[in-house]
Amino acid sequence: MREKPGNAALSPGDFVHHPRRPDWGLGQIQSRIGSRITVTFENAGKVLIDGSAIELQPVEPPRP
Repeated sequence: MREKPGNAALSPGDFVHHPRRPDWGLGQIQSRIGSRITVTFENAGKVLIDGSAIELQPVEPPRP
């Protein structure tokens, strides 16, 4: 399967939400290798996302 189009613009350090798991809260991309995206979510910890199955939603970074 091909990676979802929106994920192609994401890179490490970007902030995202998982569209099917809003309870996971804000996530920050740690790495992206092909369609495998590692994200650390505030309420779920480190999660490996299959970018060909899920299109993460980018969000603005939180203000300090």
